[in-house]
Amino acid sequence: MGISALPSDDLSALRNRAASDPRAVIKAAAKQFEALFMQQLMKSMRESSMSSGMLDNAGTQMGTEMLDTQLSNKMSGMPGGLADVIARQLERQMTGSASTAAIPAAGAAGAPQGGNAKFTPSQEEFLRAHQSSARAAEERSGIPAAFMVAQAAHESGWGRHQIRNADGSSSHNLFGIKAGAGWKGKVARVTTTEVVDGQPRKVVASFRAYASYDESFRDYAQMMKDSPRYAQVVAAGNSAQGFAQGLQRAGYATDPAYADKLTRVINTTLRMQRAATNTQGNFA
Repeated sequence: MGISALPSDDLSALRNRAASDPRAVIKAAAKQFEALFMQQLMKSMRESSMSSGMLDNAGTQMGTEMLDTQLSNKMSGMPGGLADVIARQLERQMTGSASTAAIPAAGAAGAPQGGNAKFTPSQEEFLRAHQSSARAAEERSGIPAAFMVAQAAHESGWGRHQIRNADGSSSHNLFGIKAGAGWKGKVARVTTTEVVDGQPRKVVASFRAYASYDESFRDYAQMMKDSPRYAQVVAAGNSAQGFAQGLQRAGYATDPAYADKLTRVINTTLRMQRAATNTQGNFA
């Protein structure tokens, strides 16, 4: 079933929106495909079923087709349905996105295309500032540098919401790692939000404090490599979604939407790297 199977008005509208909002077009096209598929499926089911023919006529046939169309439109676009699968495939083909596929290490050729995406100067500066530390951490842990930069960006709000010491100086803790009983270094105590029994609550927690951002990346890589708790996260390989979901399953954060949020930031980071590679050779 090709895109030409879409109604001409819908196809024209999708083409007009493609340049300004390609993701929305992909989602809309996928829903259209699923609706057409469901409609054909119901038609085949009706044709294969026994019919008395006593009340069948052109009017009832038209009514049945209209009902099938309405039902197929209602059933399409549901979370986890065929439209999601189609959308992911279209996105990979049209934009090079690898949100659900294996993603090469930082800066590799398989990263998403930059396209028309716009990035803020603070985002670009954050990636530029921490790329070297992330690459060194990748060698220690095997986790792609882009994933670690993205997680640091997510945890710190691209560096805008860092954990600070009592004197206001930065703790350089980009990953929100707490200071447990085994931590022997400096500590920063701050008020943070935790989700407890499904409800957000303000609590005072102790976080690790480092002398530099590079030390923060080193400690994070060491923790991920040595802790049995995160063994499955490291084993997830180069899948952005697998990495993010693994962290959530391991209890890295209490936010129930942590994996989805982190996956989006990872994809943003990968697009930034692709844009940088295409324009200036990379954020080296």
